[in-house]
Amino acid sequence: MIEDRLLIWRFKVGSQDALRRIYEKYKNDLLKLALALTNDVNTAEDVVQDVFVGFAQSAARIQTSGNLKKYLATCVVNRIRNRRRDQQRHETAGVNVKCAIYDGQRPEQWVILSEELELLSSAMAQIPYEQREVVGLYMQGGMTFRQIAKVQNASINTVQGRLSVWLK
Repeated sequence: MIEDRLLIWRFKVGSQDALRRIYEKYKNDLLKLALALTNDVNTAEDVVQDVFVGFAQSAARIQTSGNLKKYLATCVVNRIRNRRRDQQRHETAGVNVKCAIYDGQRPEQWVILSEELELLSSAMAQIPYEQREVVGLYMQGGMTFRQIAKVQNASINTVQGRLSVWLK
């Protein structure tokens, strides 16, 4: 949290290295969240890219208080919601689950991560979107039930129910 505040402050005063560090610190978590919600690596990568571009362009408006990971996770969810609305208008279909997340790990680690993400994506595709969102925000975004309820505009009981159904 203190590191994030320092990175945000450095970013606000013009440090490109701070922006790079924020990206490196959170990109994989955000990609996992986006993949769990979209079931498509290309879309997940596009969403995370869009979130970071928007973040980079909003340096003047960024507040140094709060949890940066939760803020970015909320941005990912909102971008995906917007894309879903657009897709529902155009009725596109298909699931493309190939993993392209790589952060300098050895090739065998990358293969294991790819397989794990494919299994996760397949499991998440079996549940309704609202539940996927709760699971992703809770597990990848590190959000509390109250925070998720605020993002989803739902009651805490509804959020807890959506998660408990998935955990059974």
